[in-house]
Amino acid sequence: MEINVHDDRKIVEIWLSHSEQADAALREQIRPIYQEYNGKKYTVVVFQSGTEDLYEQTHQLLLYNRNRAAELEAKQQAPVME
Repeated sequence: MEINVHDDRKIVEIWLSHSEQADAALREQIRPIYQEYNGKKYTVVVFQSGTEDLYEQTHQLLLYNRNRAAELEAKQQAPVME
């Protein structure tokens, strides 16, 4: 488990590895951390490691976003038919 506190943005990041996600005792350790920072009006975020290939999933997401942006730009530049 890795915990990053960003006081300037009032954000707490808690990172769990794939094996840590299933650890009930570790999950219980997160509860007081959440309560402490939630009481200080911080946003507490728990990131969990996935099972898919990060490179491939990121690559596909970037391709989709690039294609979608191109589609929207083409629509905006297309002449309006009346």
